[in-house]
Amino acid sequence: MRLLFALLLMLATTASAVAERRVALVMADDDYRLVRPLANPIHDGEAMEAALKKLGFEVVLETNRDLRRMRRALDDFREDAKGADVALVYFSGHGVEISGDNRLLPVDADASSLDALDKTSLPLEEVRDAVAATAKVGLIVLDACRSDPFSGSSGTGRGATSLAKDVADSVKPGLGRIGRAENILFAFSAAPGETAVDGTGQNSPFTTALTKYLGTDGLEIRSVLTLVQQEVYDLSRGKQLPYVESGLPKLFFAAAAKEQLPERERLLLAMADVTPETRGEVERIASDADMPLAPLYGALISADTSHLSAESLNARLREAADAFVKVRAEMKTLAADDPRVTDLRRQAEEQLALGAFGTAQAKLAEAVGIDEMSRKALKVNFVDRTLSQAATLFLSAGTARADLDYAAAIKGYETVLSLYGEAGQTSLSLEQADRQSSTLDELGLLYTTVGNVEAAGRAFTALLANLEQRSLRETDPSVKRDLAISHIKLANIEMAQGDLPNSLENYEAARGMLQELTASVPDKKDWLGDLAMANDKIGNVLATQGDVGAAAQAYQQSLSIKQKLADAEPNSAYLLRDLTITYDEIGDLARTAGQLNSAQTTFEESLRIRLALAENKPDDLERQRAVSVSHERIGDVLRERGDAAGALVAYNKSQAIAGSLVRRDPNDTDLKRDLSISYAKIGNALNDQENWPAALVSYQKALAVARDLAQSDPGNTGWQRDLSVCLEKVAGVLDAQGNVSEALQNYQDSLAIADRLAQLDPGNSDWQRDLSITLSEIGMLETKQRHFEGSKKAFEASLGIRQQLAQSDPNNAVWQFDLVQAYINYAYVAKDPKAVLTKALNLTLELDRTGRLTPRDKSTIKYLRGLLAKINARKK
Repeated sequence: MRLLFALLLMLATTASAVAERRVALVMADDDYRLVRPLANPIHDGEAMEAALKKLGFEVVLETNRDLRRMRRALDDFREDAKGADVALVYFSGHGVEISGDNRLLPVDADASSLDALDKTSLPLEEVRDAVAATAKVGLIVLDACRSDPFSGSSGTGRGATSLAKDVADSVKPGLGRIGRAENILFAFSAAPGETAVDGTGQNSPFTTALTKYLGTDGLEIRSVLTLVQQEVYDLSRGKQLPYVESGLPKLFFAAAAKEQLPERERLLLAMADVTPETRGEVERIASDADMPLAPLYGALISADTSHLSAESLNARLREAADAFVKVRAEMKTLAADDPRVTDLRRQAEEQLALGAFGTAQAKLAEAVGIDEMSRKALKVNFVDRTLSQAATLFLSAGTARADLDYAAAIKGYETVLSLYGEAGQTSLSLEQADRQSSTLDELGLLYTTVGNVEAAGRAFTALLANLEQRSLRETDPSVKRDLAISHIKLANIEMAQGDLPNSLENYEAARGMLQELTASVPDKKDWLGDLAMANDKIGNVLATQGDVGAAAQAYQQSLSIKQKLADAEPNSAYLLRDLTITYDEIGDLARTAGQLNSAQTTFEESLRIRLALAENKPDDLERQRAVSVSHERIGDVLRERGDAAGALVAYNKSQAIAGSLVRRDPNDTDLKRDLSISYAKIGNALNDQENWPAALVSYQKALAVARDLAQSDPGNTGWQRDLSVCLEKVAGVLDAQGNVSEALQNYQDSLAIADRLAQLDPGNSDWQRDLSITLSEIGMLETKQRHFEGSKKAFEASLGIRQQLAQSDPNNAVWQFDLVQAYINYAYVAKDPKAVLTKALNLTLELDRTGRLTPRDKSTIKYLRGLLAKINARKK
C-alpha cells in the first residue's frame, strides 16, 4: 500500500509543493559540561541541515546550547516561522524520561540530583507547543535516546554520566511513548523505553538513515520514516528500531515522484508489514547464523511461505540462512583474473547483504557476460574464462538459493556443471574441483527439496562418482569424509524410493569409511557425529526390514558416540537433543522385542533430558513437542505392561502439550497429527479400562483430525495410514458396544487404505502388519455375523502375512505374538483347530520362557490351554 502513495502525487502539483514554506530548527549538543560528552551530535546536526536545505527548508542550526539559549532558539523559531506550511524540529544529544515526562538535555544539564536534572532539562512538551504554534504540519525528530545513559564516562552511547541514586531511580534511559498528537509527527531514534547507539562513524545510525531517505522520490513522510526504521533495524541486526507516532491530518511529501523505488527500499517497506512472531523468528535465525537480517526478510517476502506451518517456515528460513552464509563465504574468497569481474562480484556481495537479490544477480550476470565475451573472442583464454564464468554462475545460483528461488538455483547449478564439462576435468584446480563437487551436492539437495527424487538420485550418484575419482588423486582426508557423506545422501534417496538393500549397502559403505577416518583423526568431532548418523541410518533400515537384533547393535554404537560427544559438551542443546533421538530408537526396539523394563528405562532417560531442555527454553515449540512425544512413548510401555491407569496419566500429559501447541499454531500439520495421535492413545488406555463411551469420544476426535489431514494431501502415505488406524480404533469400540455392521464398514474402509499402501511398498513390514491386523478384525466380525466364507478368506490372508513376518525375524517378539493371535483366529475356520491352537500355545510358551511375553499377554497361555482342554473333552 505504501508504494501507492506515489499515485496520490497526481493530486498535488509540483508548483504547489515548491510554494510551500518549510522551516526547520536543528539543535545538536555534544560538549556536555556535567554529563558525559558525545562524539557525533554536531556532525548529525550538520548532516540534517544539508539534507533539509536540499528539500527546500529554511534551516536554523543551533549547536551546544545551554537551557536558556535552547529556549530562546525555540522562541525565535516560533516567532520567525509562524504561518509556515511545514515546521520541523530536530534534536541530537542526550534525552531521558523523568517520571513519565520526556526531557532533552542541554549542555549545562545537571544530574547531581533529581531536582537539579528537572530544572536543567528541556521538557519535550515545550518543543511540541512551539511546533504546534508555528505551522499546519509539524515534525519532531529526536536522535536522543542514546544507549548506556547513566553508566559513566567510559560508555559509547549517548548517555549521561552516573547519576545520584534518587535520579537513577526515577529516570529511564529512553524516551517515553507520546500518544497521538494532533497535526504533529514524532520520530524517535529508538522504541519507547529503549536506547540507541551513537555510531562508530561521523553520524549515528538513525541520522545516517534519515538523511539517506528523507528525500526519497515519491514517498510520503510516514513511508520515508518506515524506510529509516527498517534500515536502522536491519543494520543493527534487530537491536534498535526507531519509533514513529503520527497525528498528521494529511499526506506530506518531502520530494516529488520520479521513478520506482529501488529493490532495497521496496524490501525495507515490506519488512515493516511482517508479523511480530515472524520478525522474532527471523531475528533468532539471523543471530544464530551471524548474518544481516535483510537477506532473510528478502527470502521470506519473495518466496511463497503463506501455506507453511511454523516448523516448516523455520526450516525454510534456516535453509535460506545456510545458503546465504555459504555464498557470502564464496564471494569473500573468490578472486578473478579480470578486475572488472572481481569488482562486480564485490558489488554483488554488498547487495546480497542488503537483501537486494535481484540487484546482486544483475551484477553477477554482468560479470558472466564479460567472461562469456572474452572466452569466445580469445580462444587462448577459453579454459580460464570458462572456469571464471562457472565460478560467477556458482555465486549466482547460491544467491538464488539464499532467496529460496529453487528454479533459478537449479538452472544456475546445471549450467555450472555444463561449463566444467567444457573446461575439462584435468583443468580444474583443487578449489575448482571442490566447487564442482559442491555444485552436484547443491543440485541433489535442491532436487530433493522440490520433490524430484529421481533427479536428486542422479545428482548424488554423480557426486559419489566425482568424489571417488578425487579420493584416488587427493590425500586430504576431508575428501574421503565427503565421499562417505555422499554415500549417505544417495542412500537417503534410495530409502525414500523403497530400495532398502541398496540404501543399506551405501550406509554401510559410509560407516566403514568414517570408522577408518575417526580412528586416524580422532579429534574431529563432526566426523564422529557423521559416524553416529551412519549407524542411526543403518539401524533405521534394519528395523524397517525387521532385523531387531542388528538394528539394536547399530543404535547402541550410535548412542556410545553421541554420549561421548555430549559428555564433552554438556551444555550443547543440539548434542543432547541428538542423544534423545537415539535413546528413543533403542527404546522402540526394546519394546518391539518385548523388553519392557529396558524400553521404559530408556524412554525415561530421554524424557529427563528433554524436560531439562524445555525448561531452559520454554517458548521453544520443538522442545515442548519432544517432551510430549516422550510422555506418549512411556504411556505405550505402561499400557503394554497392563498399567492402563498409568498409561492414561502419561497420555494426558502428552495431549495437554499437543493441544497447547496446536492452539499456538493451528496451521501446523505436524502438530495437528501429534494431536490426533494423542487422542487415539488416550482412547487406547480408556479402551483397556472398558470405558467404551469415553474411548469412542477420544477416538472420534482423533479420526476427525486424521480425516482432515488425509483429505488435504491424498499422496501423504503417513497421513493415509493414520486415517486407516483411526477408522479401526472407532470400529473396535463400535464392535464392543454391539454395533457390528457399522464397525465392519469402518474396517472395510480401513482395508482399502491398508491394501493400497501394502501394494505400494511390499517390503515395508509396518504396512504389511497393518494389513494383517485389518484382515484379522474383518474376519472376526464376519464370524460374528456367521459369514464363514468371508471370515475364512480374511483369516487365511492375515495368517499368511504374519507367518512371513515371523519367519523373517524370529527375534521380533511383536511379530511372534502376532502369529499367535493369527493362529487363534484361524482356529475358528480351520479343519483341525486343535493342531492350530497347539502351534499357538507352543509359540506362546517359548516367548514366555525367553522373557519376551509381555505381562498383559501372559493370560493367553491359560486361555489356549482352556480351549485345547475343551476340544479334548469333546473328543472323549
